[in-house]
Amino acid sequence: MSEHSSDTELEKRPGNNNLIFAVVIVIIVACVAAFIFLQPDDKPTQVVEDVVIEETPMAEYNEPAPEPVVTEPTPDPVAVERPEQRAVEPEPEVKPLPTLNDSDEVVVARMDELLTDQVMSLMVTDDLIRRGVVYVDNLAKGKVALSHAPVERPKESFMVIEGDILTIDPNSYERYTPYVKLFTSLSAAQAIRIYDEYKPLINEAYAEIGYQGDAFTQTLEEAIDVLLDTPEPKGDMPLVRNSVTYQYAYSEWENLPDAQKQLLRMGPENMKKVKAALRNIKAELEK
Repeated sequence: MSEHSSDTELEKRPGNNNLIFAVVIVIIVACVAAFIFLQPDDKPTQVVEDVVIEETPMAEYNEPAPEPVVTEPTPDPVAVERPEQRAVEPEPEVKPLPTLNDSDEVVVARMDELLTDQVMSLMVTDDLIRRGVVYVDNLAKGKVALSHAPVERPKESFMVIEGDILTIDPNSYERYTPYVKLFTSLSAAQAIRIYDEYKPLINEAYAEIGYQGDAFTQTLEEAIDVLLDTPEPKGDMPLVRNSVTYQYAYSEWENLPDAQKQLLRMGPENMKKVKAALRNIKAELEK
């Protein structure tokens, strides 16, 4: 967990990027097209005609009563033809997906409908699908693809408390609060439906970097697992100053993958919220 003590150097550190938000971004941009709600077909109305039974008047008591005469009603041609003549509701038109190269404008427009202006201000809005795919692929390996970050880095500086023991200032955790609020407010089921809808372009982008078939779903699950495996410290994590950077004082923290060290920087409360949301998303993916 290296942090520079100067603002200039801090900006060069990959740790300043919100790794967690990458997962939700690639899910959001997974689908620009609206959900397709199919209208259920109307079932034909069954017409039941009553059988008319005509009886003769009662005969004299010493004569046997004649058998009742059953008269079959004349079929109603309108009733017979009604099932074939009913109006059929047309299914909504399925809009074709844009090409991968032309997807940015549609993706950004769709996201602008779903997200607030504050959230949109956090986004990097060029080459969104490719950017998210590469970022998640690296995240699954515990790495940080800084040049493909799908969100802007927090503007607030990393802060420490310098006492007898050097520790992270809890105010630093607040830098990630807007990202966490967005991430945890999403419905996992809705996010996955969007992801499935736009999966063809995601797979196309993933094929461009050397993968085949439906490999990205597994990669997304692996990225989630990397974050879920991040250990949760019980108290403050001491730091040590290394020249112009900060490192975790304990090797078990400092030697973690960059992705997990970033999750640690978000603070214990943010980490719990993010992990809970990730578990819900993973459960939906496994369905």
